[in-house]
Amino acid sequence: MLVNISEIKVKHRVRKDLGDIDSLKDSLRRYGLLNPITLDSKYRLIAGERRLEAAKALGWTNINAVIINNLTPLSKLELELEENNQRKEFTDEELLEGYKRLEKLRNPGFFRRILNALIEFFTWLFKKIKKLFK
Repeated sequence: MLVNISEIKVKHRVRKDLGDIDSLKDSLRRYGLLNPITLDSKYRLIAGERRLEAAKALGWTNINAVIINNLTPLSKLELELEENNQRKEFTDEELLEGYKRLEKLRNPGFFRRILNALIEFFTWLFKKIKKLFK
């Protein structure tokens, strides 16, 4: 659900240090919001303060949110803790493998570039032929 950011209320939070918001802003600018924030039915923030602050810093006026109704104060705090605690960072090996794959995709070898060019050409050709028969 798309929510007006000005309507969101941020009350007492467990997390005091929001960390590096700049890299999160860059991610939001580049890829958009991948995971919505979580609010209660009165638009009080339950989870996603860093995403909310990054969106505000980018000048967003709306943000995608999941609304959860009928939460007790206990369940709200449990959700906030769970959402922040259950993230698992990549291991160094996983991160290295991911960046190696990214580098290969960004800088393909000679034969891969030829194959990509052929695919692109035949896709273009197919579209042109398809238009002729419409």
